[in-house]
Amino acid sequence: MQQIRQPNKQGLYDPQFEHDACGIGFIADLKGEATHQTVTQGISMLCRMEHRGAQAGDLNTGDGAGILTQIPHLFFQKACSKLSMMEPGSYGVAMVFLPQNPVLRKQCQDAFQTIVEDEGQELLGWRTVPVDDKPIGESARKSQPFISQLFIGNNVGDVEEFERLLYMIRKRTEKKIRESKLSKNETFYVASLSARTIVYKGMLTPGQLDQYYLDLRDNDFQSSFVLVHSRYSTNTFPSWERAHPNRMLVHNGEINTLNGNVNWMKAREKKLESRIWKEKLAELVPIIDKNGSDSAAFDNSLEFLTRSGRSLPHAAMMMVPEPWENNPSMDESLKAFYEFQSHLMEPWDGPAAFAFTDGLQIGAMQDRNGLRPARYYVTVDNTIIFASEAGVIDLEPDQILEKGRLSPGKMLLVDLKKQKIIPDEVVKSEIANEYPYQKWLETNRIHINQLNSLSHEQKEFPITKFQQVFGFTLEEIKQVIGAMAVESKDPINSMGNDMPLAVLSNQSQLLYNYF
Repeated sequence: MQQIRQPNKQGLYDPQFEHDACGIGFIADLKGEATHQTVTQGISMLCRMEHRGAQAGDLNTGDGAGILTQIPHLFFQKACSKLSMMEPGSYGVAMVFLPQNPVLRKQCQDAFQTIVEDEGQELLGWRTVPVDDKPIGESARKSQPFISQLFIGNNVGDVEEFERLLYMIRKRTEKKIRESKLSKNETFYVASLSARTIVYKGMLTPGQLDQYYLDLRDNDFQSSFVLVHSRYSTNTFPSWERAHPNRMLVHNGEINTLNGNVNWMKAREKKLESRIWKEKLAELVPIIDKNGSDSAAFDNSLEFLTRSGRSLPHAAMMMVPEPWENNPSMDESLKAFYEFQSHLMEPWDGPAAFAFTDGLQIGAMQDRNGLRPARYYVTVDNTIIFASEAGVIDLEPDQILEKGRLSPGKMLLVDLKKQKIIPDEVVKSEIANEYPYQKWLETNRIHINQLNSLSHEQKEFPITKFQQVFGFTLEEIKQVIGAMAVESKDPINSMGNDMPLAVLSNQSQLLYNYF
């Protein structure tokens, strides 16, 4: 089957400018009760954000829609006989987009299986995900991958350690298939691989999601929370892989600091150290998939930080800090936290709003610009509803216990294990006081005022050094400045000037050259 691929850089198109502006939301049952109603409410919420997405000219091909849920254990026990006696957390599920070509598909599956066994985990088997492609558009149908689920048995016991192993398995598999070109020009993409969460997504409109994925209609497909996303890809090409949710994240807006964020992350890869990964850390590089969107790059980084030992809110605060530097009312311990983290990572700035989950906690936050809508409701039946719109779920006024909106730099966090909402100030206070950040700063920080002053001999530089620093060329000194100094007049020259305009030059230019 023909695959529609993202083009390479050409003409005025450059993949680095790919962004998306979208609709996001989540629903969570604070009691932790998994129901099919939560899934159907999530899909209903998604459909009400249809205006936040985009469609192709055939009207039936969407830029992307998807849902992230808890592993539907009851459903998988029914669908897969090997899981009938297993408990939640004793297995992980990979949602995999594979080539339609059966030979290429088998190559990718074999590579995946080899790495699962190499990491000492049990291969339980593959399941073909039942889909109905009749409702979707021609472009989506032509580019759709073959979608399968791989079930992996937990041989380490501890679920957190198992999650890390699944992350390692995915990264190793992606690298193996990319470097060996086993999928050739067809799709290989792991939408999710976890013992806690699973993603169903694609190049769909919101209304097509449960029409295409038949699993989502089953009453036994139950979850205590859902994240949903409707994609509007601005300046970008839609694809099955680029639909949200990503593995931990849904995102609304644009990350306008993306080039710096990605380049600094890549620059630090050679210096990475980890007590968790040890010598296997090299297998996780590159951390950021260069073919992903701005949202995918953020998701890659968030996943790496959390799988490497940081808590989910800690990683989110590290990546999206509040405006702390000139805030006199901020607690000193929190300010010290942000200052310490600023030496490790630059802010991922939007305007952007994020919602994220690791299956244990679910949260949302605004970047420090706060220019994306983000509203939430808490109901009397212990349900929290967060979305980029109001009115995504029908609620009577007497059902609403609390409602509010996220402010710039603020976080909304739901602890699914403790079954409660943790206020922004409580989350940040706990994280800021977890380690002695102020002491670490005082011990390791070197301020410019602490540097030894230069000796007298070092202060005397030849004038040519100053001329170089300020951008003077030999031609300017001899023919322009020299003439002005000696003859007290502007030099006149009849030759043409073949120097490029400052804005088009490959050389560093002084500010006034641009004017």
